Amino acid sequence: MNRCKWMFCISTALLAGSAIAADPITMAKPVPFADEAMIAGKIKKECDIQNQLAAYTEEYAREDQGLSITFVDSVQKDSPGMVLDVQIKDAVSAGNPFLGHRKSTLVAGTLYRDGKVMGTFVGRRNSMGGAFAGYKGSCSVLGRTVKVLGEDIAAWLKSPTMDAQLGDLE
Repeated sequence: MNRCKWMFCISTALLAGSAIAADPITMAKPVPFADEAMIAGKIKKECDIQNQLAAYTEEYAREDQGLSITFVDSVQKDSPGMVLDVQIKDAVSAGNPFLGHRKSTLVAGTLYRDGKVMGTFVGRRNSMGGAFAGYKGSCSVLGRTVKVLGEDIAAWLKSPTMDAQLGDLE
């Protein structure tokens, strides 16, 4: 009897995981800035982190996790199917190539299925520019943060949990 219960639990978990993999996930592109976000005007005007975050999330979800993401202008949480609501909560562009970059991006997201919450996360990535940072511009270094956040979000989408902390928050 215990073995049957165990097998039932395993098969249920596998079916739940495959349902996420089979269902396309709807996501906004560009990823919006949160209403309460205080993002510097230079970042908003000069950097393309909103589109980059959406593109990297889709790329890593498809290539690394076998998931399908479709884009819409804005998400509706109560839409049928899987909906990923991601917002950029903060983006910091301090420093420069000569003194050293200090960049970070903070995001938060909720995954819905038919209007019901399936999981939530907050993620942050920091970057000092990596190799040859002295030759990189601020938007390029901020782009590094959203690239890795896209990878973090894609991995989380494979097995979403509540209150997950991604990236440099782990």
